[in-house]
Amino acid sequence: MSDSVVDPSDIGESDAPPVEEKPYKVVFEANKCFGAGKCAEVADNWEMDLKSGMAKPRSYFIGEDELDENVRAAEVCPAKKDEGCIHVVDRRTDDEIAPNPHGDGTLSVDW
Repeated sequence: MSDSVVDPSDIGESDAPPVEEKPYKVVFEANKCFGAGKCAEVADNWEMDLKSGMAKPRSYFIGEDELDENVRAAEVCPAKKDEGCIHVVDRRTDDEIAPNPHGDGTLSVDW
């Protein structure tokens, strides 16, 4: 595991829609998900995969109209000792909006 900081704009951008269309991105640490299902309870973008027993997003790139529900999903995720494994990032600034446990917008992935 590297101690280097992960730049959110390096994750999944090769097939991304234009930033103007979908200014937010979901970064999902699937390897940390243990299938509590809280995200799927509060957000239409999240569903439980019955085969794997884990959550998964329907879309990794979201617009303003989907922001609140995905922020809520990130906030209620109990994985990683309540720091969550769902991260919502503003693609325009590379700042983590949620859960933002460090309080400074840095991406709190644990890879």
